[in-house]
Amino acid sequence: MAVLELDNLTTSFRGDDGWKPVVRNVSFSIDAGETLAVVGESGSGKSVTAMSIMRLLQPGLARHQGRILFEGWDLLTLPETQMQQIRGNRIAMIFQEPMTSLNPVMTIGDQIDEALMIHRGLSASAARKETLQLLEKVRIPAASRRADDYPHLLSGGMRQRVMIAVALACRPKLLIADEPTTALDVTIQAQITQLIKELQQEEDMAVLFITHDMGVVAEIADRVTVMYRGDIVETGATDPLFAAPRQPYTRALLAAVPALGKMGATTRPKRFDLVDAMTGLAAPAAPTIDTVGPEPVLQVRNLVTRFDIRGGLRRRAVARVHAIENVSFDLNHGETLALVGESGCGKSTTGRALMRMVHTQAGSVRLQGQEILGAGVDLQALRRSIQMIFQDPYASLNPRRKVGAAIAEPLLIHKVCTPREAMARARALLEEVGLSGEMADRYPHEFSGGQRQRVCIARALTLEPKLIIADESVSALDVSIKAQVLNLMLDLQERKRLSYLFISHDMAVVERVSHRVAVMYSGEIVEIGPRAEIFNNPRHPYTRRLIDAVPIPDPTLRRVRGGMDTSDIRSPLRHVDYQPPLRHYDEVSAGHFVMADAQ
Repeated sequence: MAVLELDNLTTSFRGDDGWKPVVRNVSFSIDAGETLAVVGESGSGKSVTAMSIMRLLQPGLARHQGRILFEGWDLLTLPETQMQQIRGNRIAMIFQEPMTSLNPVMTIGDQIDEALMIHRGLSASAARKETLQLLEKVRIPAASRRADDYPHLLSGGMRQRVMIAVALACRPKLLIADEPTTALDVTIQAQITQLIKELQQEEDMAVLFITHDMGVVAEIADRVTVMYRGDIVETGATDPLFAAPRQPYTRALLAAVPALGKMGATTRPKRFDLVDAMTGLAAPAAPTIDTVGPEPVLQVRNLVTRFDIRGGLRRRAVARVHAIENVSFDLNHGETLALVGESGCGKSTTGRALMRMVHTQAGSVRLQGQEILGAGVDLQALRRSIQMIFQDPYASLNPRRKVGAAIAEPLLIHKVCTPREAMARARALLEEVGLSGEMADRYPHEFSGGQRQRVCIARALTLEPKLIIADESVSALDVSIKAQVLNLMLDLQERKRLSYLFISHDMAVVERVSHRVAVMYSGEIVEIGPRAEIFNNPRHPYTRRLIDAVPIPDPTLRRVRGGMDTSDIRSPLRHVDYQPPLRHYDEVSAGHFVMADAQ
């Protein structure tokens, strides 16, 4: 029997010209214990469909037609008081952006406790016990301690795991997962999808899985529904749909997925072949990129960053988070060094330390031969040579400022030119990243996710830096937009001899765009070397685990997992007197170093 059934659902938004349908005549059903994946690019109507099911769209601005049947009830006809008993209890939803879903003034433990006490009637002590078990299930280290943390103290991947714990707390009959693994690294992604499958089997739960990652679809879905611009264009069982997709758009989605292992021994990055869903035209061949330069543009030696955990009446340090421990690497002119690892391993902290956005306790960082960590360094001058692109472009842009002003701002702060010249430069940069100069007069909310990320790239280029730190800069984008943005970055690197520190958890993308790869685990680099060596001859067990966890867009290769291995996860939290062991590295081939004494 179907747990959920949509019958000709049409959702319209009210605009100046009246009601405009954005989801048209959508029909599908999900049985108990079944997973239906809804796939498509940004703007295809996936999330609007999910929000319609939950009745989370604002009344008066959104209108629904058709029927949404859940366990025999038409959700569109229920009073709001009854929907409140269903939301979060019988139907749970995991949202893509956890920071907008979590309460910033409540600890993560209290937020999970609240759901358990309201919907399951547990006492405070029983709820906290269940909360700790849930946090351990979603693989948050030191769960009993982290339960008292506020959301802003967690990494993006950690926050997403908290959201999954909240959603699964009440053991719902229907779980709507809206891009739940987009911000997670491959190992956590594999474990979360396996966790959902295990809970699904235990509770006979139906799952509506919204994603643009065809590898995850192949791994988890029983059936697939493909949406394009508000319409369902193809639906069917997973295996035959992947083997012989009928619609050009479905074929385009599958073609845009980067496949791990296709680069072989190639030493240079390679552009993505972009396939237009309607015309089938492919992008031109990729330009070659050479790494040149008499000395590295960036030299990092024994970098250490730790954060104190304070407690007691005197607020003394009672523990420390060892975020970065003795990290060393070089980055050459025109080169892309990828920094990969699980959420919380120290990747983003490394990038922020290089930008002097967090305090470092020890180490040396030389940018174009100049030490930048010492006292008296002109940070304003430093940031003309090094810029950062963040994961969430919307959070990086001021929603009250037009994007032209945002791009021009660095020029005015550094007094490079007049306001008129700065705006002219902003328009030129927008055109350089594939947008129209006229878009300078728009606000961030008027752009798509991929366009906003292009705006952030344009802003990063304003002061003509030599080094750009790209922190998960494409992780939230769908496959075709991701390919376009990465091609843009490769083209800019070719033209301007830019160096990239490419922080990512997407191993297939890393293989495509990097020259060298550094693998981080628990704040330390455990393996570093040329891209081909890392992917074709991984020597550290953790590197092999990362590569093995990459989802393959082929349901015939669906892996059967026997449970989540958490034995090698180390918490970065240490006693104040803890001294890390001295590490040694073996050079197993030219430029390929592996930690010799890692546990």
